[in-house]
This record gives sequence, C-alpha cells and structure tokens, in this order.
Amino acid sequence: MSRRLRGLPASPGIAIGPIWWFRRALPAAMRTRGEDAAAERMRLQAAQERAAAELAALRAAQRDRLSPEELAIFEAQELMLRDPELMAAVEAELAAGASAEAAWMKAVEAFAAQLMALPDPYFQARAADVRDVGNRVLRHLVGGLEAPAMPDEPVVVAADDLLPSETVSLDPRRVLAFVTEGGGPTAHAAILARRLGVPAVVAIGPDLRTIPEGARVLVDGEAGWVEVEPGSEAVRQAQARRAVWLQERAHAEAVAHEPARTRDGVQIEVAANVGSMEDAREAFQKGADSIGLLRTEFLYLGRAAAPTEEEESAIYRALLEAMGGKPVVVRTLDVGGDKPLPYLPMPPEANPFLGVRGVRLSRQHPDLLRQQLRALLRAGVGFPLRIMFPMVSTVEEIRWLRAFLEEVRSALAAEGFPLPPDLQVGMMVEVPAAALLTEHFLPWVDFFSIGTNDLAQYTLAADRTNPAVAGLADGLHPAVLRLIRHVTAATEGTGKWVGVCGELAGDLLAVPVLIGLGVQELSVNPVRVPEVKATVRRWSMAEARALAEEALRQADAAAVRSLVAEARS
Repeated sequence: MSRRLRGLPASPGIAIGPIWWFRRALPAAMRTRGEDAAAERMRLQAAQERAAAELAALRAAQRDRLSPEELAIFEAQELMLRDPELMAAVEAELAAGASAEAAWMKAVEAFAAQLMALPDPYFQARAADVRDVGNRVLRHLVGGLEAPAMPDEPVVVAADDLLPSETVSLDPRRVLAFVTEGGGPTAHAAILARRLGVPAVVAIGPDLRTIPEGARVLVDGEAGWVEVEPGSEAVRQAQARRAVWLQERAHAEAVAHEPARTRDGVQIEVAANVGSMEDAREAFQKGADSIGLLRTEFLYLGRAAAPTEEEESAIYRALLEAMGGKPVVVRTLDVGGDKPLPYLPMPPEANPFLGVRGVRLSRQHPDLLRQQLRALLRAGVGFPLRIMFPMVSTVEEIRWLRAFLEEVRSALAAEGFPLPPDLQVGMMVEVPAAALLTEHFLPWVDFFSIGTNDLAQYTLAADRTNPAVAGLADGLHPAVLRLIRHVTAATEGTGKWVGVCGELAGDLLAVPVLIGLGVQELSVNPVRVPEVKATVRRWSMAEARALAEEALRQADAAAVRSLVAEARS
C-alpha cells in the first residue's frame, strides 16, 4: 500500500525510482591529544593543502555543469580553510594540547553552530559548507575514508542531509532526485540540486528512515512530498506532469526578463533575495525586477572586527551597480543574541528567537547601525535604494528608527555628502503584533516586506530549524494568510506597497494566493525568478482574489495546498 511523506519543496520536478541511502564515511575514532603542537600544526597544514587541491580539482571538474555563482560555493570553501577566526580557535586548541583532528573539528563545529544560531535561514544553511570543509580536512588527517559507491542504475538518493561536495560528487546520470531528513530549501545542496535540474524534497523528518533501501518512490519536488510504492495510475500521472513541467520550465527561462503580468494586466514585481555579490549577479541574469532582500550579514560574519564605513559603502555601491539601476532593498544587520559576533559580545539567551535580535540589537549598539546607515546613504546616491529594518515589533521602535535615520542623514548633509533623493524606508513584518497593527506603522514607512519564515514560526509556535516541528510552520496556513491579508488591507489606497521576502514567495502553489491577497512584490531565490514570473502570468487577478478568499476559509495549510493544486489543474 502506498503512503505519502511530506517535507519542504527544495527543487522542482517529478522523479520515480528506487531509494538508495547515502551513508557518509566517518572515522570510527580519532586521537584527541597531540604530543607536540608544532607537529600537529604541520599535519593540519598538510591536510588543508590537500583539501584545497581537491576543491580546485572539483571546481575544474564541475565547470561545465555549474554556473560561476555555484562554482563560487567551492571557492568560498577554499577561503574557509584559512579563515582567521576559525584558525585562531584551532590554534588555541593546539596550544592546549589537542591533536590536529580534535582541534580542527572542535573549531569547525563551533563556527557551524554560530551560523546555525543566526535567525536567517540563509546563513543557517551556510553551516553545511563549514561542516563540508571540516569533513574534507578530517579525511586527510585520519585517512581511510572513502565515499560510498553509487549503484549502476538511476536512484533516488536519500540521506540525513547532503553537503555541497557530496551532492556534486554523485553522478547526475544516476541521480533521479534527492530526499533528506533534514536540511532546508536554502542549503547549498538544494541550490545545486536546482541547478542540476534534479528534484529535491528536504526536512521530511525521521519518517524518511522508515523507507527501506530499494523501495520505489515518487518524488514531487514542487509540492514537497514523497510517495512510497506508488500505484500504476499515480506513476502514469506523474510522468505526464513531468513532461509538461520540462516544457514550461524551458519557456519560463526564455522570457524571464519580461515583466510578470497577470492575464488581466496587473504587474507584479518579482525580486530576488541575495546574500552576496554572486547572488546579485545571478539575480540580474535570471531576470529579477529588483533585489527585494539584501542580507547584509555576509559583511559581518567570519571576521574579528566589523567592516569599516568605507569598506561597507564600496560593497553596497558595487551591489547596486550589479543590478543595473534596478531597485535594491537592503536589510540592516539582523543577527541574534544567542551566538553574537566575536566583536559584539552579548550574554547567552535561553530563547534567542524571542530575544535580542534585529532592531533590538541595533538599539543596543547604535554605533554599528549608524555606520551601516552612513555607508548605505553614501553608496545609494544615483540608485533606487530602499532601506528596510528587521524584526520590528512595536510602533515605538519604528519611530526611533526613523528619527535615528534622519539624524544620520542630517549629519552626512552637514559634512557635505550628497544623499539619495528618492530613498524608500520600510520594515519587515515578521511578528504577528506588527501585522495586526499595520495601520499604526503606516505613517512611518513607505513599504512592508513580510518575512513569512518567521511570521509562520511565531504564529504557529513551531521552530522552523527543528525538523520535528518545521512542517507545522507552513506559510500557507490560514492563520498566516489572515495576517498577510491584514497587512495588505491596511495599505490599500495609501500608496504604500507590500512584498513578501520569505520562502513562501518562491512556492509556486503560494504565488496566486499571495497576489490574490494583495501582495505586490514577491522576492525569491534568484533561481526561482523565471518560474515565479511564469506562474504570475497564468492567473488573472480576479481568479487569484477568489482563490485567496477561499484559502482564508480553510482550516489548515494542507487544505490550502489541496485547494490551489485543484484550482491549478
């Protein structure tokens, strides 16, 4: 009898085939103490050099399969090998008598934990890169660790999670799909799966382990489910859907740079979420109308001191230039108090998601915010710059932020700096309280960008980083949709616009519901831009509004997803 397991959609497409469990080779034991720190240091350096050579070879081997932006994943891993903060932690362990492998892995895990503790899923996903580098060096330190050989026939690869190098090392001719117990849609393994055109479903949870090796499964990477031992009719329907999907994807890519207009002529801005210069270039190439979320945390992570104002300003200007004059929404620094930046010490918190993060942290460290705003205003002259504040919960906070911004603008003007004349200022809606009081925030902002990842997590009391409950935090839950509708309803006729920058914006099932609720901008992973634009074009606004109203009347997210799937078919 067939059964269906739900996860999170990570890479679209349909696949049918037998399960093959990827089993990572790990050392049975390793030395914890070193006899001589100098000798251990030399062992580690030799292992790092071999790892760097492997990464260079991997990039060369994948050059024809991956884009420059995806190859940059492994360039970044090479840089991690010599990361100053990481190596300082390693040196401290070596000096205390640890072996090279123990010192290295302790530092790697601490660095990965720092990333996992950040509130943004984009940076949480970068922890996989750190562990990938760590395991590569460890293999050279302990020896005898070989990756498992794949079967000769094509398979659906199942794993607890897949690191980037593991993903690309698998023969794509024999990979039908990826399914993982953990992970997330923003992990590099998911990004690479999308690039390789391989369907992927992640965060399925421990139920995935109940599928025995060799069992036949049907994977739907768009809807985010895996059906075990599907019947013949289900297989026939899936094959027909796959043929249609491939045709539609090719057409979407061909017209990606054209506007996304509904059938009755309403234009929706399809923007991109980016966290690096490489992401910005990819967004431009994929046809993004703008950058709807520039995560500035990449400027602050992995370093012993904050960037200077001149350094920040130069990077922001380069990013604005990379978008060719298209609007760019820059989110101010959004890190949490649970794992502070090395140069921003804060006490540990029992519940960091409800603690000092986003704007709350900026108010405790105004000098850091002042420098970032100065750098942004200096860089934004001549460009359509939009500044956005994260984790705003109260009207008092946004009042303080606007006053602080005006203070910074006045100081720059007094110093003779030109200022962006058409600056827009917005706030993220991540907290239910902010959504419910939208009308009170209206006098203070030009736009709202809804972070559905956090909004769903806070609304449904489900930690989205915990695989056991992550599935509860579905942005298509009617409770979340009602909050989104409250925001859009409050802005109608005001000239203020509403966007969505959470993962929900890139969920093709959610697109008609969101625009039907009145959302005017969808900001998504760059690779999703063509398909999101194509989805917008399939619907009339009248149809989308009717669908959204029906979705608001449903009891749970599953019912909403079934409703949209039926309406789309």
